[in-house]
Amino acid sequence: MSQFTETMFENARTSANGMVTGEPHAPVRRTWHEVHVRARRIAGGLAVAGVGPGDAVAVLAGAPEEIAPTAQALWMRGASLTMLHQPTPRSDLAVWAGETENVVKLIDARAVVLSDPFMAAAPVLEQLGVSVLTVPQLLDADPVEPVPTADDDVALMQLTSGSTGSPKAVHITHRNIVSNAEAMFSAADYRLDSDVIVSWLPLFHDMGMTGFLTVPMYFGAELVKVTPMDFLGDILLWPKLIDKYRGTMTAAPNFAWALLAKRLRRQANPGDFDLSTLRFALSGAEQVDPAAVEDLCDAGAPFGLDPGAILPAYGMAETTVAVSFSALGAGLSTDEVDADLLSAFDRAIPANTGRTRRLTCLGPPLGDMVARIVSADAVVLTAREVGVIQVRGSSLSPGYTTMAGFHPAPDEWGWYDTGDLGYLTEDGRIVVCGRVKEVIIMAGRNIYPTDVERAAARVDGIRPGCAVAVRLDAGHPRETFAVVAEAACWQDHAEVRRIEHEVAHAVVAEVDMRPRKVSVVAPGTIPKTPSGKPRRGLAGALIG
Repeated sequence: MSQFTETMFENARTSANGMVTGEPHAPVRRTWHEVHVRARRIAGGLAVAGVGPGDAVAVLAGAPEEIAPTAQALWMRGASLTMLHQPTPRSDLAVWAGETENVVKLIDARAVVLSDPFMAAAPVLEQLGVSVLTVPQLLDADPVEPVPTADDDVALMQLTSGSTGSPKAVHITHRNIVSNAEAMFSAADYRLDSDVIVSWLPLFHDMGMTGFLTVPMYFGAELVKVTPMDFLGDILLWPKLIDKYRGTMTAAPNFAWALLAKRLRRQANPGDFDLSTLRFALSGAEQVDPAAVEDLCDAGAPFGLDPGAILPAYGMAETTVAVSFSALGAGLSTDEVDADLLSAFDRAIPANTGRTRRLTCLGPPLGDMVARIVSADAVVLTAREVGVIQVRGSSLSPGYTTMAGFHPAPDEWGWYDTGDLGYLTEDGRIVVCGRVKEVIIMAGRNIYPTDVERAAARVDGIRPGCAVAVRLDAGHPRETFAVVAEAACWQDHAEVRRIEHEVAHAVVAEVDMRPRKVSVVAPGTIPKTPSGKPRRGLAGALIG
């Protein structure tokens, strides 16, 4: 038996902890033993359906109380799990069906497990010739014992949420999960007898599925789990649950923390809930904006939020989930550098006068993970020299399944090229500047889209997380950029003109370059990945 499955099943038998689901309408708490009992029945149903070692199975379900035992059941059968991206009310169902068909073929799915609210997808999936199973159907089976598993078996085939191109499924092995889980819980000083994890993160994303379901289930941690739709329906449900369950650990991408800060100011009053129990509030999955963290700390102060609890982090599916955490209890740590030297010479030189750029320090690598920075011609760089971030360690995926077959993630020396630009501080902390393929090059200077987007987002009327910088004429001597921003007033000519003017002014003040065009569009227009990241390449079609 692999260490992953053996530990998970043992903790299911012995832990008094469990998982609360069904908030806010019908909360139910099940111990991990109860989850394990349900998993054995689902495993029995999978066995009857012919699912066994090495098979790939896709899952399309919404309820965490069904996803958790289904995942464990698949690992009992020696199979791998792929969470399919879920359609939303704004999804084009024809496009979703086409993308889903590609994924099912990509992973060569032995079966697809369905449950509410996606049962209507059954005919679409059956047309692909794949076996469609339902969670209620699987639960009717007799329980079975787990089959033997090995540390190098694939547990998860995690779909990447890249902005363009064909889908890829990252292979996450049992060994990868154990390595990353142990390193994360060590860095977080996890306390099995007192910590309570609260999460709404989507389970088709690596931070949600791996970090905030698989890892808690592996350790037998106390978990309160709701869905992203519950969160989006009531942003304040998040702090309400932290208060109700005395939550000590949670996580979200930068945009969600910005949304929370906004709601705390506009819709909550001191005393509505208590956030003082939080000691680990991770910000990850996208670049961490120092101003957004400070805004959250300010908005959360009347509710007891400890600024030291905020923990900026760096990670990706290819490293299972986490690469680095900032220091526990230290809160936000920033590096203020000379903006001109950074953009023109790729050097992060500390500065506190002139034009500066503040970047979030994301801490040293976790566990046995190692990071280095390399130049475009593969020369290893020293501290504060900006280049491509590469990582190596036992939580690094062996590779991807792509439409062209399997592609290794690490090179022959074990290094993985993340595609992120950044540098290391003198004490080995990781700082991310942006994505290699998205950097805008103007007059020999690097303009980072996230800087443009943060400047634009400060303009009144623009929806949080809904401004994107679009690279124009890439590689051309006249390369430039545009900004696309969502605003509720998109049909008000006078307001649109104001926003266009103020965005251009804010961007010039931030990066000393003017966008060629600012386009104001309706809410929900900017294309995004299933995990909520802007698809900058596709947003170019919105430029008027």
